[in-house]
Amino acid sequence: MLMAHGFLRRIFETFEKFRTSVDVVTTSEVSVSVTIDDTRRLPEIMAALTEVADVTRVDDMAILCAVGDGLQNDPAFVGRLLEALDGVPVRMLSQAAARRNITMVMGERDLEPALRRVHDQFFPEARGERAGAGEGA
Repeated sequence: MLMAHGFLRRIFETFEKFRTSVDVVTTSEVSVSVTIDDTRRLPEIMAALTEVADVTRVDDMAILCAVGDGLQNDPAFVGRLLEALDGVPVRMLSQAAARRNITMVMGERDLEPALRRVHDQFFPEARGERAGAGEGA
């Protein structure tokens, strides 16, 4: 991809050709990572993409999003979010241009503990409520 004019266009034209929506995108100078929900045409998509790039596939991933109008006004938010996820392997991280959401892609097995840790970081007062929710039932 480095210095390759039109590379992203070719990538997204492939998804358009196979009528498959892309959920999350991250890019760097040398790579593009995407997530898709509908995998019915994935073998054809991967075959087409190998004509322009090296292609790898990772299954069993999950998406965790932090969403809110206050995100763009809190310079410490991303740091607190990443602190909550310390030790959780995050494969992709994307922030929208409007800075109202941050999207992270991680293994499905890591999603539930990551959600708990993020919730505890930003809503510590609810931790006690959650712990007592199953008592006496």
